Amino acid sequence: MSTAIQFFKSTKKQMLDFSWIKRTLLIIAVLAFLASSFLFLTSPGTTLRIWMAETVIITQHREWAWIFVGAEQRDEMVRNMHQNIEKNAEEKQDMGRIQHKVYKKNRSIDELIKVEDISGPLWKGKRMYVFDPKSIRAMTPVKSGEGERISAMVKRTGAVAGVNAGGFDDPEGLGNGFAALGVIVSGGEVIFTDQDETTPQHIVGFTKDGTLIIGKYSMTELRTMGISEAASFYPRVIANGKPLPISDGSRAPRTAVGQKEDGTVIFIVVDGRQAHSVGATLKEIQELFLADDVVNAGFLDGGASSELVVNGELVTKPSSRYGERRLPSAFLVYDHPEEAVANRVWDGINKIDAGGSYDHPDFLREQAEIKARQKNNPTPATPPATPTAPTTVNKPETDKTEKTDKPKSTEPGNGTGNGTNAGTGTGNGNGSVKPTDHTKPPVIEGKETDPTKNPPSTSSGNKESTTPAAPTTPGSTPSGSTGTETGKPAGGATGNNGTTVPTGTTPQGGSPAGSGTPAAPTTPTTPVPKDTAPNSTTTPNTGSSTNVNPPAQVTPTTPAAPTTPVNKPN
Repeated sequence: MSTAIQFFKSTKKQMLDFSWIKRTLLIIAVLAFLASSFLFLTSPGTTLRIWMAETVIITQHREWAWIFVGAEQRDEMVRNMHQNIEKNAEEKQDMGRIQHKVYKKNRSIDELIKVEDISGPLWKGKRMYVFDPKSIRAMTPVKSGEGERISAMVKRTGAVAGVNAGGFDDPEGLGNGFAALGVIVSGGEVIFTDQDETTPQHIVGFTKDGTLIIGKYSMTELRTMGISEAASFYPRVIANGKPLPISDGSRAPRTAVGQKEDGTVIFIVVDGRQAHSVGATLKEIQELFLADDVVNAGFLDGGASSELVVNGELVTKPSSRYGERRLPSAFLVYDHPEEAVANRVWDGINKIDAGGSYDHPDFLREQAEIKARQKNNPTPATPPATPTAPTTVNKPETDKTEKTDKPKSTEPGNGTGNGTNAGTGTGNGNGSVKPTDHTKPPVIEGKETDPTKNPPSTSSGNKESTTPAAPTTPGSTPSGSTGTETGKPAGGATGNNGTTVPTGTTPQGGSPAGSGTPAAPTTPTTPVPKDTAPNSTTTPNTGSSTNVNPPAQVTPTTPAAPTTPVNKPN
């Protein structure tokens, strides 16, 4: 027991010593482990995974449902869903179930429709009663090439209210609303169809006497039934007064329509995919219809297209990020439906462009605004590190007293250099120090570089350079240093703070500072470019090349103020 306690105490101490990044990653890993264990190893987790897969399947991204249930089970779920939809559409509708009445004209809005709020455990929406089913007309966009918002349709045609109707091809969720699917019928005329007249299609429509038709019918059958208004969508959930089986438990924005025996039509629109309303299931909508004694019911297009407009105002909250969407069809309510005529915007078109992000006006406007903001408020570049006065990046940290403790010597400097091809000479000029130990780096203007604090950089020559960078000002040769060491001068480079290190500013050996006579003069050699021979006999001097064996007399020059050395000691 004590061992376990000690283990937990030590683990707790180690976690407290972690940085916040490590603690965050550890928490995420633990949560991921617990969540995956719950989802894949428990019965409630399996139910939740299936529900999430069903939710994804009914969207345009159903292929991603494999994340929750695997590709094989996802495909099986899709097949079962379609089989269930097809089976529910098979039963033929009892056309005599609905009682037809005569309705007066010139009615007030209250006499024609009634709109009320509805809600469930995880959703909110609207329910609209339409008392005269013959007042409903299928409407199409005003112009060819793109759909139209329902509010625009309502205002343009003088409708009282309207909901979205049939489905359409919607690339990226940014389609132009013009590539309708199935069939659109308005005023008894086929405005659009993508099938021949003998092919059965899923239909939601109304006959000339106001009977709601839901199921799978060909245009030939629909004409026999007296179809007047229609669009294509599914599934059917109530047929001839009885509920049909539903296997989908996903939540989403919904638009549905049903009819009571007295002819009253009920439209239900539920918001979804938002904080105030997650969305309703098919079963919940079915139960709402059954509670109202609906005898036939089915669904219209849902998702981001679900919306209800009353008296020209949008009264629901579509899940589309751009508000109302452009749609190919809508069911609108009119006091005088015979005066509303749908536009034949698909006539003469052989190929329909579904649109997408490349031509969606709201998306393009959004992208243009983002670019404009970036142009007006560009992201500032990362500024270079601002060196402080006492500690610049390249300046050695040398105590000022060192300079005062080691004054510049006025005695002749006597030093010998043992570099490659270097002669031994005696300098008689003013040196700053007497270098007698060549293992010690030279001193630049009284500032000694300690190799234990600043490891020498490796040059491209045969020897490792032990000399820090020389001054960048021409003629600033360190005084009193004698002898040469071979090596390649440091090349130019850009440091992390954006400062460019000049090329050839790092001498790899000393050069005479005063007048002196070489002990053993040698034959001058032709300088070799520093990048062509590793054992160059030239000594760089702030970009100039000087022979190792200088002339007997050299006029002393006053050293210029040295620049900050390249390497900063620790």
